[in-house]
Amino acid sequence: MTPIEAGQSASGRGAGTAYGELTDKELMARHNEGDGEAFAELFRRHKDRMWGVAMRTCNNPELAADAVQDAFISAFRRGASYRGDAAVTTWLHRIVVNACLDRIRRERPTSELPEITLADGSDRPGEVETRLTVQAALATLPEAQRAALVLVDMYAVPVADAAGILGVAEGTVKSRCFRGRAALAELLGREGREPSVAV
Repeated sequence: MTPIEAGQSASGRGAGTAYGELTDKELMARHNEGDGEAFAELFRRHKDRMWGVAMRTCNNPELAADAVQDAFISAFRRGASYRGDAAVTTWLHRIVVNACLDRIRRERPTSELPEITLADGSDRPGEVETRLTVQAALATLPEAQRAALVLVDMYAVPVADAAGILGVAEGTVKSRCFRGRAALAELLGREGREPSVAV
């Protein structure tokens, strides 16, 4: 059983009031002291957000699933590397993005667009088509630009935090976002779409 599977099976026990009221940093401290259920609660809290980051970075469901698994296993094993000087989510973002980029570089799969699930049926067909067009355009960007745009524009991660996650200077993140937005505007302009990446 992997740490992720163990976390999922333990999440029912670890998601109780005692764990639910703890902050992320307190949970990390408990995890580093040997409390296995503390990490299960962190996994439960953040798995959906990290999946979203991985999905938009990889643009491939299988690759994203592998990257998220890699990332949470890495976080579980390397808990001591978290020093508390940033939010736990920032630390997790860094690990997830790095896992995505590693997977992309190793496997270089043919990118396939994920299916769009309409949760409440409220989206009109044209809106779905626009989302698909934007996602297709995003997938054509270089990895570095795509990762920066996913974090800053889609998940509203502050530039300073995105710089820490990606391991580059803030100016580099701004530059990548600027170039990525310009490329998207050009691509989407050809399609007659609104040049926005908020999908």
